[in-house]
Amino acid sequence: MDGLTHPRDLEAWHRWQDSRQPVGRRLRRMAGVLRDIARPDGHAGNVVLTRGGPAPRVVICVESRSPSSVLALLAPLRYLDPADVAVVSPTGVGDLLPDGAWTETTGFAPDVVAGAARGGSVVLSTGHYLPLGRLGHQAAEPGRFLTVQHGLMTPHAPPLATGTILLAWSDADATFWRSGRADVGSVTVGSQLLWDAAEPPLATPDPDAAPVFLGQLHGAELPRDVLARAAEGFCRDHGATYRPHPSERDRASLATHARWESSGISIDRSGIPLRELGAPVVSVFSTGVLEAAAAGLPAWVALADPPSWLREFWARYGLAEWGGPPTASPERPEVEPSLGVAEVVQGMMEA
Repeated sequence: MDGLTHPRDLEAWHRWQDSRQPVGRRLRRMAGVLRDIARPDGHAGNVVLTRGGPAPRVVICVESRSPSSVLALLAPLRYLDPADVAVVSPTGVGDLLPDGAWTETTGFAPDVVAGAARGGSVVLSTGHYLPLGRLGHQAAEPGRFLTVQHGLMTPHAPPLATGTILLAWSDADATFWRSGRADVGSVTVGSQLLWDAAEPPLATPDPDAAPVFLGQLHGAELPRDVLARAAEGFCRDHGATYRPHPSERDRASLATHARWESSGISIDRSGIPLRELGAPVVSVFSTGVLEAAAAGLPAWVALADPPSWLREFWARYGLAEWGGPPTASPERPEVEPSLGVAEVVQGMMEA
């Protein structure tokens, strides 16, 4: 497969995404939609606007405080003038921002984003498939909407917004995500996540440490039972510790963890960074495998009879299968990715 399952149709992608969610989660989402419709005052759509100056020229739409999103969107602020920047987020992000005269206000999301983007501001987002990114795309002038890649790309990723410029981790990812479309552009900047992982000192592998299997029970790309069997089988066969993904907080996942733990599988809930554990890392297709390899740890992928798209995914990122030599550390770009993003933004502001 050489591109996305849904290269253009965002609504079709949302239908697929919804179909992969547990029934309970879908019902809660529908209840949230109905609640918002019933509250026309917009209170349910309030967001925080954090500005470094009165007339921002860059608007950053931050959907969550996940490490990958924060690195992709907020790390470039180290190389931009805070007076030019406004950040829109569900909650305050002042603790994540560099020093500056930041001020916070709260308002209704559509009004806040439209007001901040007024006057041709450059808008940064991880995509228009989430609420703030969608508002940012609607408010941005043509050619002023940037999508910053923040994770590994599978065929089930959401399509790019019309007219966006993608800031990609690699040329291969740019080609894959664009999927032959001529109405989107791209610039390869690299991954700040992997750049930081490769910063010295590198991790010291512990030769006696048991492997750590990175959980992905929340993943929509493969059936849950497939992901669960892969994790349980590997942990039992190789004495590995299971490390749940932070999103594995639903009842089904917690029940699975409890069952595994009661049967002798160790569950790592410590939150200790992988580089400090020094253990070999294994998963089905987690970004953490490449992050561990960048940090100097032995890392592999494992799944019996993987589908063809997953084999292509493993090949695109150079992910090594368990049983052979470990995954090589990814190539490091000449320019720090956050600086690369900032240079694109600065160039657009000056154009």
